Amino acid sequence: MIADTKKTAEQKMLRALEALKNNFAKVRTGRAHSGMLDAVQVEYYGSMTPVSGVANVTLLDARTLGVQPYEKKMIQAIEKAIRDADIGLNPSVTSDVIRVPMPMMNEERRRELVKLVKGEAEDARVAIRSVRRDANSALKDALKAKTISEDEERRAQDDVQKLTDKCIAEIERQFAVKEAELLSV
Repeated sequence: MIADTKKTAEQKMLRALEALKNNFAKVRTGRAHSGMLDAVQVEYYGSMTPVSGVANVTLLDARTLGVQPYEKKMIQAIEKAIRDADIGLNPSVTSDVIRVPMPMMNEERRRELVKLVKGEAEDARVAIRSVRRDANSALKDALKAKTISEDEERRAQDDVQKLTDKCIAEIERQFAVKEAELLSV
């Protein structure tokens, strides 16, 4: 009972950390990375497909993405999809490669992104605390049902709290790294 509760809590907390990591990856910094176009969908034979499914997305340099379609006729569709995706990118076509330069970010935009990242970190903290609350209530229910002793409940709650503290510290570390990345010029 106690082991199951702690294992479930740990899995949920790790999922919350993974979700935070994915959300941080979506926030763009001044540098290019191939995952930036993952959310962009292009129409391909009547169905919406991610750009990575119809083209090879590579880094040409630190501030430029290169998108090379598998089929030459997809160049205009991909260019239009990137432009219409409302992610602040303006692609240009050179022969059979679409170049996507990353625009410079001004100080105001950097501050907005830091606020966004701070909100994402707070959402992750709330999720972690919610998992802790659920685990503690499950332990209290087990104590009321007399399936565990008070000492076992107290030890399990301490273990859940240690896990919570560890996860919150990881959130703080990830936030500090992302904030430094956003504020660096």
